[in-house]
Amino acid sequence: MNILRNALRRTARVAGALLLVSPLAWLVEQRAAHAYRPFDGTDGDVADTGEFELELGPLHYAQEGKEKFFLTPTVFNLGVIPRMELVFDFVPLYPQNGSAQVTDTDVFAKYLLRSGVLQGESGPSVAVEAGPLIPEYNGQKGFGASLDLIVSEQYGWLTLHLNNEGQLSRQDLVFSYAANLIGEFDIGSKIRPVAELGFEIEPSSGAKGYSGLGGVIWTVSDSVALDAAARVGRLEAANNFEARLGLTWTVPVWGGADEDAQPPGQIGSNGEPVVIIAKGNSK
Repeated sequence: MNILRNALRRTARVAGALLLVSPLAWLVEQRAAHAYRPFDGTDGDVADTGEFELELGPLHYAQEGKEKFFLTPTVFNLGVIPRMELVFDFVPLYPQNGSAQVTDTDVFAKYLLRSGVLQGESGPSVAVEAGPLIPEYNGQKGFGASLDLIVSEQYGWLTLHLNNEGQLSRQDLVFSYAANLIGEFDIGSKIRPVAELGFEIEPSSGAKGYSGLGGVIWTVSDSVALDAAARVGRLEAANNFEARLGLTWTVPVWGGADEDAQPPGQIGSNGEPVVIIAKGNSK
């Protein structure tokens, strides 16, 4: 998914999402975004081949019940081949009382199943993201797994992203599930309002969670986007609140060579050496 491109593109539409969350680390894992700031969910797009994206939340505050945290959600995305990117994310967590942790550590592969509105074509964009949950630092040990089906669609000025995700927790491999819907609103400005609704459930225990997010994304340039959002929720008897400020930055790492250029020393059809002319940006 192109995080930056996501931040730049027009509001997208998504239909419903199912998100599975680890039951023993629910309070931590539900705070982490997958790959699209400032949301918990993501969209049906991937980074271009050779493109690197950084999503960083350097100013992020959370309160869950009586517990207070500062955290810095971090996501790395790299387009490795056409239609696929690798995603590595983690959340350094600093509780008001207690030791620092690195939580929500995972490595995913995200593949574009169907090109659609997010790729400049018609119809829904569909992607799948899957991979292992790896051990946390001062947190949960062991390995888990996650599988997320994402559908993005657009209706005029409204774009929706639906995540359908299931997870097995790192400890005891307990299954949990949630629905997540992102909405973006194109108002013809570089600053656009966004929203997200979420529902989570752990079927084995019956634990449920609800959340709502509202915020804005500011497209600063073709390579940088800033975001701000507030999130409120309730898990069992505990009320949750978060304030999120972050950025998305993208840069090409490799590729970009002109496919029409011919290698030096190539002989043309007339038997004469081909002269190579470097092409620049014309504006």
